[in-house]
Amino acid sequence: MIEHIAIPEERIKILRNDRKLENELKKFLNIKLKINDDISIEGEDSIQLLRTKEVIKAFGRGFDANSSLNLLDEDYFLETIEVKAFAGKSRERQITLKGRVIGKEGKTKKMIEKYAEVQIAIYGKTISIIGKWENIRIAREAIEMLLSGCKHNTVYRFLKEQKVV
Repeated sequence: MIEHIAIPEERIKILRNDRKLENELKKFLNIKLKINDDISIEGEDSIQLLRTKEVIKAFGRGFDANSSLNLLDEDYFLETIEVKAFAGKSRERQITLKGRVIGKEGKTKKMIEKYAEVQIAIYGKTISIIGKWENIRIAREAIEMLLSGCKHNTVYRFLKEQKVV
């Protein structure tokens, strides 16, 4: 069985130059990876193909190799939020909204990651989250609050109330 997945060209260049992700995937899964204009994944086990596809998709959305590899654990998932759903087609508005999620010197992004126990990547027109399902729900809600215009303090209060124990 062969699957193809398209990721941004600049992310493909990183994969070509740094074979860590490819080597780790081959080490843990019985798959073959070919990097051309897109990425071809070949293997017999459909579950392994699906897991590999999620790892590559996460890498394409801006996560580093180590964060992407977390998706090999069946407790971890990838969630992607389209910023344009909140900003429309205005490029300036999308940049502003991504900036709200990042916060001054990355404070807001770090707080969401800390309190929801997730990893966040902001890349292109998306904001992606890797984590356990319940934690992703909390992070997604916090991010959507920010994208919808809630004040940062309101979101910080929400995160502290939701703190994962």
